[in-house]
Amino acid sequence: MDLKDKTILITGSTDGVGRVVAQRLGAVGARVLVHGRDATRGKAVVAEIETAGGRADFLAADLASLAEIRRLAEAVRARTDRLHILINNAGIGTAGARRQVSADGYELRFAVNYLAGFLLTFDLLPLLKASAPARIVNVASAGQQAIDFGDVMLADGYSGVRAYCQSKLAQILFTIDLAEELKGTGVTVNALHPASYMNTTMVRQAGVTPWSSVETGADAIVNLATSSALEGRSGLYFDGQRESRADAQAYDARARQQLRSLSLDLAGLATAKEEHS
Repeated sequence: MDLKDKTILITGSTDGVGRVVAQRLGAVGARVLVHGRDATRGKAVVAEIETAGGRADFLAADLASLAEIRRLAEAVRARTDRLHILINNAGIGTAGARRQVSADGYELRFAVNYLAGFLLTFDLLPLLKASAPARIVNVASAGQQAIDFGDVMLADGYSGVRAYCQSKLAQILFTIDLAEELKGTGVTVNALHPASYMNTTMVRQAGVTPWSSVETGADAIVNLATSSALEGRSGLYFDGQRESRADAQAYDARARQQLRSLSLDLAGLATAKEEHS
């Protein structure tokens, strides 16, 4: 894909693999919308991209707040009338035994790793459709656990690993579900596990010795976002750069519908979706 004059939003791109992806895409001509919580780090990434001859803007938002996610979408629309690639990369790892909640009272990993991307994608769909052909990339994980719809917020039996794995599988269910909705629009959506235990802050905080480099993970994300071989292909899950299969629940249409209904409700979109339909 020729990225010259294309606009790309990458959440969580002030650190780790997101930062490397932002640098790479900026270096080949894309305009990169860099997202993060820390303005100092964000401006540093923008400066790196601009020094290399690219174009970038920094957008601040805390994805643990639905209100801030909506403001992020508004900020994107204020800066551009086209969005060609959306990479939902931001996330929280497995570290921490204590259950935490988001600004809206939802289990934190479900809120940040999954629901934030769900809401942001929904809010930016009109822009993506207007920019077609366009792509959505959801950065998930090989760490997956079936969603317990009786206790999605993990009030009982909480663990950081369980919360992380459930939130990452939710991203994949969303990917497959959204791909069906987007048929015929020119917008594709795919998910991937970029690499195992990359050398990132998230992995180190979990007390895990890194196995992979962030460059390996960035290769996989950039491939999904730009490869001509994936033109028109949608609703897929990749392990690195290899097409693979996710947990069985991802292919359960009833589970995907349950998650969709729940997510629309949690994100305050149920009424908006009815009106949109």
